[in-house]
Amino acid sequence: MPHRYIKKILEARVYDAAIETPLDEARGLSERLGNRVLLKREDEQPVYSFKLRGAYNRMAQLTDEEKARGVITASAGNHAQGVAMAARLLGVKSTIVMPKTTPDVKVNNVKRLGGKAVLIGDAFDDARRHSEKLMDEKGLVYIHPYDDPDVIAGQGTIAMEILRQESGPIDAIFVPVGGGGLIAGVAAYVKYLRPETRIIAVESAESACLALAMEKGHRAVLDQVGIFADGVAVAQIGENTWEICKDHVDEVITVSTDEICAAIKDIFDDTRSVTEPAGALAVAGLKKYVAREGARDETLIAIDSGANVNFDRLRHIAERSELGEQREAIIAARIPERPGSFKTFCKVLGKRNITEFNYRYSHDEQAIVFAGVQIRPNNDGREELLAELHEHLDAVVDLTDDETAKLHVRYMVGGHAPASLDNEVVYRFEFPERPGALMKFLSKLGGRWNISMFHYRNHGAAYGRVLVGMQVPPAERDQVIRFLDEIGYTFYDETDNPAYKLFLG
Repeated sequence: MPHRYIKKILEARVYDAAIETPLDEARGLSERLGNRVLLKREDEQPVYSFKLRGAYNRMAQLTDEEKARGVITASAGNHAQGVAMAARLLGVKSTIVMPKTTPDVKVNNVKRLGGKAVLIGDAFDDARRHSEKLMDEKGLVYIHPYDDPDVIAGQGTIAMEILRQESGPIDAIFVPVGGGGLIAGVAAYVKYLRPETRIIAVESAESACLALAMEKGHRAVLDQVGIFADGVAVAQIGENTWEICKDHVDEVITVSTDEICAAIKDIFDDTRSVTEPAGALAVAGLKKYVAREGARDETLIAIDSGANVNFDRLRHIAERSELGEQREAIIAARIPERPGSFKTFCKVLGKRNITEFNYRYSHDEQAIVFAGVQIRPNNDGREELLAELHEHLDAVVDLTDDETAKLHVRYMVGGHAPASLDNEVVYRFEFPERPGALMKFLSKLGGRWNISMFHYRNHGAAYGRVLVGMQVPPAERDQVIRFLDEIGYTFYDETDNPAYKLFLG
């Protein structure tokens, strides 16, 4: 089966639209992983994704009659841009059906390129069904995003470039997988010329349709598809792509959202480019492979497949990357409700940097805190932290792998104070952010007044910001001001702040 694709790949018409992208060494990753890591930079294509290759090659085969009818496709966004650009270059009208969840950056680029954007449904398969309906109604030519021999051949030109750019031995090539067009083209070409090179598919754990097919031995449909990595959010591997993948893909690695976010950070650190979640899949899988196999001194290639990400998603990605790198542990702990408990808790943490600290008074005898703590980037770092906490505290819960805690609870810790809490005053502080800054702040604050509320989050900014509630009798209010002046940090009295009164007071 793959043999018939070799000629199609060699003759593929992609370079009227696409460019030959560089194969760059990721120096930071290479040094850290002890292997030679190369990135195939498909994020540098004119539409910031490899999809232009397959779309243009398929549309270059259209007859004049088909061009006159116009084309239609369904896409999670990247293929959409490829079709829109190819249509503009070929003078063809294009209709692009995308899920409503498609990032705005992709939708806007489709419109900019002259495509007609139709948004429907929440996932790719909703868009696919609607596109097929429009195709029948209007007589349009369907340009499949992955399950078409000419699309597969277009994507296969990436493999042709890789083998030309890296003439030495290649131990493994890591390929992101959605519907399978990219990995089918790469596997067909590489396994024909260099069968010793491992082809490793990488899928999001939320949309692992190739892994499901490999497990069952046939194409199957996922019950549910997550859309964090929207570029690969496909419920079933393609028919044509499966025929190649089942015999020529060596293995499938699935990765979590946190691992994808960590890989986005890795790529940024080495290239100063920001990939989309699907674009970083291959690097996430490569890292997991190296950790599992203990690989050393190998040449490993990851296809950086796209960079179409909404700017407003970057905050979420940045926060999850620390967890994906296993550099942060999220814990809940029960401590005594008395002055000085915060300081004692921080002493237990030692020199580890606190990234977040949430607390709200709720009980006279005990307090429950929610904290983020920086750890060494491996499981031993977390186990060591938990062992030390269990040695000094009665109740500690590890929430690092708890999705509800990471997505919701960490932002909801708090609530109104109980009726038994009296004499609360609230201050907002700013202090220079450096390792150990929070511990120094708590040491200066001391244990004179009971802390009834505390919120701190290390955002990597120059200044740390803390919101503190303390129980201070009216007769001691002047003493508090003098004491805070002595500490020397900028502070603001927020006791009458309307947000505090509405949600926390």
